Amino acid sequence: MAQEHNKPAKSTWLTSPWVILANVSLGTFMSTLDGSIANVALPTIAGELSAPIHVVQWVLTAYLLTICATLPIMGKISDMFGRSRIYNYGFLIFAIGSALCGISGSLGLLIGSRILQALGAACLMSNSQAIIAEVFSSKGRGRAMGITGTMVSLGSLTGPGIGGILVEHLGWTSIFWINVPIGIFGFIAGWFILPKDRNRKEQQPFDYTGSTLFMVGMVAFLYVISGGQDWGWLSPTVWIGGGLSLVVLILFYLWEKRTRYPMLDFSLYRIPAFAIGNITALLSFVALFFTNVLMPFYMHDVLGFSPAKTGYTMMVYPLVMAVVAPISGWLSDKIGSYSLTTAGLIVNALAFGLLNTLSTNESAWMVGLHLGLFGLGGGLFQSPNNSSIMGSVSRDKLGTAGGLNALVRNIGMVLGTSLSISIYSSRLSYLRPLSSGEPEAALHALHTVFWTAMGICLLALLVSVQRMRVKPRQAKPGHS
Repeated sequence: MAQEHNKPAKSTWLTSPWVILANVSLGTFMSTLDGSIANVALPTIAGELSAPIHVVQWVLTAYLLTICATLPIMGKISDMFGRSRIYNYGFLIFAIGSALCGISGSLGLLIGSRILQALGAACLMSNSQAIIAEVFSSKGRGRAMGITGTMVSLGSLTGPGIGGILVEHLGWTSIFWINVPIGIFGFIAGWFILPKDRNRKEQQPFDYTGSTLFMVGMVAFLYVISGGQDWGWLSPTVWIGGGLSLVVLILFYLWEKRTRYPMLDFSLYRIPAFAIGNITALLSFVALFFTNVLMPFYMHDVLGFSPAKTGYTMMVYPLVMAVVAPISGWLSDKIGSYSLTTAGLIVNALAFGLLNTLSTNESAWMVGLHLGLFGLGGGLFQSPNNSSIMGSVSRDKLGTAGGLNALVRNIGMVLGTSLSISIYSSRLSYLRPLSSGEPEAALHALHTVFWTAMGICLLALLVSVQRMRVKPRQAKPGHS
């Protein structure tokens, strides 16, 4: 009888939480990497496929929009049918989508393949934190979240650097082909490594109406935000499109409140640690993507760095984070999340302030030193914040919570990208006639962007300090 409980007893090392963490880290890194790896390849793709750059931009946008539209849905499906199963299928879908991207001879096929790839990424992203929260006890959860947080950061921030090297030496299709063997390996390993899903006897009906409303509303809203700079923020397209998307999202909220089996459980936001963690994560990613998007502009347009030099300098940020995040996760298990998240946001706010001291003549190591501060702040903040969010919900809601946590991260990326480019472009066009040259105008426009990001970071800090009022042990029901 005892053997029934311990199914994989023949190879106990496979059931180790740390082996499971390795598999989950692989999926997390791969899915987040592809959110930014295509950035540097867009000009090359535009040339080879004979398409204008604003249309080629959909290679990136379609991926992010699909993830944002499907993350909570994948989280709900995982709670219904099994997290390990849906997560592992994510590897397979991602690998198939990547292979189709690699053989794409037209822009339409490439964008369609990116959407399929994003569906696989949503399966991976919505379940990675949930699986970790389930297999690790409260003692080791912070350290494990620190490692997955590192993978998120490494994936998100090393994309441009890795993409630039691959495109230069192996061509643009290599950024997609590299995922195929990794995805197949992850799928085969996950089949044996991931914890077996419990049988769910009481299957809840799927909320098709809520899911449709959410996808339509979210895609429309983010589409308007992404295109606002091109159309003009005061144009009828933006106002009408934005208004209609908000109406659909309000209808979605009202439907979810009244339906018996909602796709998105809004009651989770009544848990203080969950609500505070998600809001601060959203604001933090909005601010940090101001840096991720516009620091390459500073290095290229103002300092005259080559693409390779820019890529290597940008790598300082994720490398520092890779060191700090696991340590802060380990510390959060011992001292809680409050002091670490607060310190991380303070460091980030100071780092944005220091960016405004950079001039039109800086060395790569000086720029790297400034970017390293963001790695320190992000590493201090993200791991304890993720651990706090996932530790605040019951076991049966882990998939939904993980999906929502990944959703706010991706919405933050989209908003940060759109908002920073919009502020930079409008400010640059205003300053050009008033400045002595293009580098000076670009630098002053960047200062406006960085002061704005500092303000967003301080707003996140104001929200985050509310954790002090949350009782330390309030939030771990249903965990081992």
